[in-house]
Amino acid sequence: MNALFGPAGNCEDFYASGKRSSLEAPLWVQERGLGAYEYQCGKGVKISDEAAKKLGEKAAEYGIALSVHAPYYISLSSADAEKRDNSIGYILKTLKAAKEMGAKRIVVHSGSCGDITRKEALGFAKDTLLRAIKTADEAGFGDIHICPETMGKVKQLGTVDEVCELCSIDERLIPTIDFGHVNAQTLGGLKTMEDYERIFDTIHKRLGEYRLKNFHSHYSRIEYTNSGEKKHHTFDEIEFEPEFDPIAEIVARRNLSPIIICESRGTQTRDAVKMQEIYRRALDEQKN
Repeated sequence: MNALFGPAGNCEDFYASGKRSSLEAPLWVQERGLGAYEYQCGKGVKISDEAAKKLGEKAAEYGIALSVHAPYYISLSSADAEKRDNSIGYILKTLKAAKEMGAKRIVVHSGSCGDITRKEALGFAKDTLLRAIKTADEAGFGDIHICPETMGKVKQLGTVDEVCELCSIDERLIPTIDFGHVNAQTLGGLKTMEDYERIFDTIHKRLGEYRLKNFHSHYSRIEYTNSGEKKHHTFDEIEFEPEFDPIAEIVARRNLSPIIICESRGTQTRDAVKMQEIYRRALDEQKN
């Protein structure tokens, strides 16, 4: 099985064409030769059960793999116990929506370190995630993968190592590697092929072959400051990093099957098509 590509939510072209509802997204994505779509609940889980089921039916009809991005304000690592408890509730709401639409993955932010150490924040996050998994199992959502995401700001929890540590607590947890976030958090740390290879090697060493082969991913070019992530840009704004070609080459060479979601600013569907083309050229080069 090859990598699947798709957009995060609906792009400017989608709305410019007169479309209004995400129920139209699976066909839109399929018509552009893509195979994945990430439904956005960043500002809250607002989709009704009925709409979620319809979206799932459309995705199944057109062969689109669905994932769901959980609310941005989830903080597994907060020093505030109430915020951590609330975050479990938001995860459960996201899992319920995912279950209704037949999505098999939800992407979750881990939160910031704030005034505590990274070690303390990681301890809080692991405990919150363990309790979220237990609650999810009790609610019948144990078949949906929770995918902790690498983060883009320097003071946020979510380096590649930290995400792998979070995922180590249960084999069902799959890492979301946001390459733009990794580059922004490390203030431009993705330069050489070895820099990219190190990410893949870390996943393999910490989490094993299966989760390396099936990791979740976000990609966009991201502008950053000394604090890390500032703004997402389009694929054509090449003055911003990181590059996608090394990612495509490694995924093709290692015969991996991730879901890669494009988070370009407004051009995510168009750019996902470009990314898929680069990946397919890399596959062809491996065969020759």
